[in-house]
Amino acid sequence: MTYCVGLSLDSGLVFASDSRTNAGVDYVTTYRKMHVFTPSPDRLFVILSAGNLATTQEVVNHIQRDLDYPGGGANLATVRYLFEAAEYVGAVSLAVQKEHSPALAQSGVSGETTLLIGGQISGQPHGLMLIYPQGNYITASPETPYLQIGESKYGKPALDRIASTGLSLEDGTLLALVSLDGTSRSNVTVGPPFEVATYAKDSLTIGCRCRFDADDQYLISVREAWNNGIQEAFRSLPKFAW
Repeated sequence: MTYCVGLSLDSGLVFASDSRTNAGVDYVTTYRKMHVFTPSPDRLFVILSAGNLATTQEVVNHIQRDLDYPGGGANLATVRYLFEAAEYVGAVSLAVQKEHSPALAQSGVSGETTLLIGGQISGQPHGLMLIYPQGNYITASPETPYLQIGESKYGKPALDRIASTGLSLEDGTLLALVSLDGTSRSNVTVGPPFEVATYAKDSLTIGCRCRFDADDQYLISVREAWNNGIQEAFRSLPKFAW
């Protein structure tokens, strides 16, 4: 399973993903789920992925091929708006899924993949979009400044209480880490290494891109501080008197 989250803030974008793709008693695999594309100096895109790993890898390979060998159709170097990038990536994803769906269906395996794409094209605002397996998409908004894919329910409460467009990139990154760690605590199929990246609006370059292993001392300190804070908040609730 997978959990990825993106935040669209006034100051830019935050991306975060886990790296676990399978979990069992004796089998755990890790793969990077964050992919950065800078096809030209005037644009930058980050894609996060959840779902069938083979489908995701083929989608990413097709996107890179279209950049290396443009054939006159759309690609990330030619789109003019972020929504056109989402439409293009959605079309690639849908085509890959359709190609393999009959064989996968016979095996009882889902080939679906869900994607987050965020970034900016010079002269346009930065943004964040969720691309469904069917190829259509939704956009983050001031009312809902975050989007999630994969095992989303356990990391959602912290986002609902804290996420707002006015957060700084630093606070947004902290919130994404808390959301990831909370998910891994409740679901063994999500786990470190965690990867986070920030994008400051109009910079057209990735700011920090960091990886946190399970024994990373900063990640441990964030987890302990969050857990202690929740316990303290619980202890400070008004006493129950029936």
